[in-house]
Amino acid sequence: MEAVMKMRVFLAIMVVVVMAFSGFQNVSAADGPAPSPASAAVTTTTSAFLPTFLASLVALALGLIF
Repeated sequence: MEAVMKMRVFLAIMVVVVMAFSGFQNVSAADGPAPSPASAAVTTTTSAFLPTFLASLVALALGLIF
């Protein structure tokens, strides 16, 4: 019975994580042209940091729970 509860909690957390990350994917390729290589655009590095950090925290939390 305890395994069923852990699985339900895990599923609930995964649903929350998927819903949270679906908000980050609101930019399509048609929104604007790609920056030129000389523009030194680092927005992809900084914008990818937060979701990666959150995913790492969720993975650590799930590791401690299960």
